[in-house]
Amino acid sequence: MSFKSVRSLAAMAAMAGLLSSCQSVGSVFVDPEPNIGPCPSALSLYDAHRMVEFHGDDIVYENVGFTGEVIAVRSLCSYYGERPILANLEIDFGFGRGPAAQGRERTYEFFVAVTRRDMAVIVKEVFPVRVRFDADEDRVYLTETIDAISIPRADEGTSGVNFEILVGFELTPEQIAFNRSGQRFRVSAGQD
Repeated sequence: MSFKSVRSLAAMAAMAGLLSSCQSVGSVFVDPEPNIGPCPSALSLYDAHRMVEFHGDDIVYENVGFTGEVIAVRSLCSYYGERPILANLEIDFGFGRGPAAQGRERTYEFFVAVTRRDMAVIVKEVFPVRVRFDADEDRVYLTETIDAISIPRADEGTSGVNFEILVGFELTPEQIAFNRSGQRFRVSAGQD
């Protein structure tokens, strides 16, 4: 199983035996054979789909530093015969710079994980995305592309419905608790 990022190639030495990819989804689509079933679901994980950084103990707008949110996740896949599922992923992000943000640049870390549907994580990989805010910007929107996620199948009857592709931010326990509480801050709140 492997992921290739258009912006960075991340290697996971511990999973070297599981990581391999021979072709991209685009090269597979020239073959007219249809998938034997649906693609894996691709979605953001609720507990990790947004990130809010606070400076200070109070959870108030004035203490908000950098923020991030997974806005949308799209995937396209191909598989047939005994071939593995090959999926490409596009992730739309919105990043914010709140009143307590320190500096104009921030490196965010997000993960892409392949799971057995509603069960266990098969593989997870973390990717950095560096965001620079110009002097007059408090929001930046980016699309990241992960190319050639390869998911081996037990046999040719194994459908993509058995798997999920999950996306989210790498968060601290406090940030996860904040997300689970239902509270949220967006730099763009109240703006068009």
